[in-house]
Amino acid sequence: MANHFYDITAESAAPIELVFEVIADAPGWSRWNKTISRAQWDVEGSPAPWGVGAVRALGANVGPLSRERIVEFDAPNHQAYVIVSGPMPIKGYRADVRLTSTANGGTHISWKGSWTTRVPGVSGFLKKMVRGFASGAAREAERLQGEAI
Repeated sequence: MANHFYDITAESAAPIELVFEVIADAPGWSRWNKTISRAQWDVEGSPAPWGVGAVRALGANVGPLSRERIVEFDAPNHQAYVIVSGPMPIKGYRADVRLTSTANGGTHISWKGSWTTRVPGVSGFLKKMVRGFASGAAREAERLQGEAI
């Protein structure tokens, strides 16, 4: 099996706390991400609902859901997760999402992941999907910030 990884970055004009909330709120993903129409907590973590031990289930309108367990949680700076089951033909998937405040009050998003697979094309698809997650979360946080003003 080949080892694969991605290192994706995005910027948001929204503050770090808001960006973290958008990323950490599993049920909210279906509001801002076109590829996720079903999103829920299967298990709540500590702190509830999105901390360590939480299992979120995410997926398209039909078909199996991807289940991801939160393994590290340090709001509003870091959340790490592993895929525990799902439709992707990958093994050993882990992602770390790190947020840092920018000088202008916005947020830098760093989303890094690694996994193994034998299936050609899966890694490119996964990278494209996560790039959409990072940029989508950045835009959603900005939209929410605009509503609050």
